[in-house]
Amino acid sequence: MIFLTALPLFWIMISASRGGHWSAWMPSSISAFEGTCVSIPCRFDFPDELRPAVVHGVWYFNSPYPKNYPPVVFKSRTQVVHESFQGRSRLLGDLGLRNCTLLLSTLSPELGGKYYFRGDLGGYNQYTFSEHSVLDIINTPNIVVPPEVVAGKEVEVSCMVPDNCPELRPEISWLGHEGLGEPTVLGRLREDEGTWVLVSLLHFVPTREANGHRLGCQAAFPNTTLQFEGYASLDVKYPPVIVEMNSSVEAIEGSHVSLVCGADSNPPPLLTWMRDGTVLREAVTEILYLELEEVTPGEDGIYACLAENAYGQDNRTVELSVMYAPWKPTVNGTMVAVEGETVSILCSTQSNPDPILTIFKEKQILATVIYESQLQLELPAVTPEDDGEYWCVAENQYGQRATAFNLSVEFAPMILLESHCAAARDTVQCLCVVKSNPEPSVAFELPSRNVTVNETEREFVYSERSGLLLTSILTLRGQAQAPPRVICTARNLYGTKSLELPFQGAHRLMWAKIGPVGAVVAFAILIAIVCYITQTRRKKNVTESPSFSAGDNPHVLYSSDFRISGAPEKYESREVSTLQCH
Repeated sequence: MIFLTALPLFWIMISASRGGHWSAWMPSSISAFEGTCVSIPCRFDFPDELRPAVVHGVWYFNSPYPKNYPPVVFKSRTQVVHESFQGRSRLLGDLGLRNCTLLLSTLSPELGGKYYFRGDLGGYNQYTFSEHSVLDIINTPNIVVPPEVVAGKEVEVSCMVPDNCPELRPEISWLGHEGLGEPTVLGRLREDEGTWVLVSLLHFVPTREANGHRLGCQAAFPNTTLQFEGYASLDVKYPPVIVEMNSSVEAIEGSHVSLVCGADSNPPPLLTWMRDGTVLREAVTEILYLELEEVTPGEDGIYACLAENAYGQDNRTVELSVMYAPWKPTVNGTMVAVEGETVSILCSTQSNPDPILTIFKEKQILATVIYESQLQLELPAVTPEDDGEYWCVAENQYGQRATAFNLSVEFAPMILLESHCAAARDTVQCLCVVKSNPEPSVAFELPSRNVTVNETEREFVYSERSGLLLTSILTLRGQAQAPPRVICTARNLYGTKSLELPFQGAHRLMWAKIGPVGAVVAFAILIAIVCYITQTRRKKNVTESPSFSAGDNPHVLYSSDFRISGAPEKYESREVSTLQCH
């Protein structure tokens, strides 16, 4: 385990890649100085079942596809390469050991680009790997200066030069570092992708006077004339400090307000006036005014002045208080509830000073708070009586605003006590008054006749809704017998309620007095009288009108006729029974 930990990342990846399939590894990018050389490390693998006698390989430049005829950098079979790489490329690795490391010498800018490797095991066993390495040809060392150099704080400046040429090793020296500190050479370091870099560090504490100082780094190759220099100018800054600003400001709605912000910094700062994250005004200057004409309640709040440059910032705030009347209250909460549920309603507004908030229902105060911007109304177990319109009122010395809202309480049907039936002459009229939310369906049942009439049968039932009340009226006409029992049933998704409707009026009293036996006798007498009158009229008609045929229909007696009270004449019953006298 210790051995594996000490191995370079490159070799670890190669060991892990031996899985019997086409694969390759090389650094995605690598750099080298112009005129030097570069070694591009490369490893590849192929399926285990392929056992080639000889392994060959080809390096291509800028394209992985042979059909595109890319420049050949190196080819083990023929040693024929593109003219740009003649005498400048050779293979450092052993292809038999699956090492495809490539060496390029005497680098020039036109050699910068992408390099692809293709394995050739003979016959059709050839594979161009998508993995490739991008070569960058440079001629200046890389000086890395921290993005923020602040006076009084130690900084670390590094000089980094690539060290990927096994034939030439660079040396680093600093230029213009006098008075800043002594450099420290870290040495040759391996980067994440297996490439090498030589690093030298310079630690120092900059001062304001060091701003603009030109610091250089030189990379030289011993026993050659190759030298490369790079420079960086130090940009030492100190952060802005706000030195002038208003204290808190109070203003009456409609007045003029002037806010000022001044700062000292190097370089001059960008001053920005902001409110709630919105930029109101900004400029690169040492002092900035914000003019507010005829301030409104919407401009009340905290204003911030931000002074910043590339290396630091400062900010301060000022509170502007605008006195104004309450805004129209907003109401949030449950507006539809089931009977028994807890309802929470929040009423809120904005004003300065804070208002008195009150919630009313039918001129009754349900909740109130003083000098608060929110009011919570809690109804722990709502009933149908809680259904209705509410008002939230907000007021202070500058004015009053109110908002109305409705609470809908849903509950099972309730048939009210005023529901009843009334009999007059040959008409029975039944009234069923139901309180419910949502609106129920209502049906009238006549058990003795095994008939159920619902509200959709408008020939017999008339319904009208007002608020939570639904009034349904059933009208029966031509009742020559005792009034029937009538049961009203109302239902919605929360339940069902039924009630046998009581009778009121003289008709019910008459039938109650004579009883069932008397009713039968009376009905028989009525039939006999009707039949007698019918037969007498028939004889008279025969005497006076000899043309009357015995086949004509006899006189018909309507024993029942249903009609909606108050409804148009077209709602007459379609159900008729006849009584014949012989």
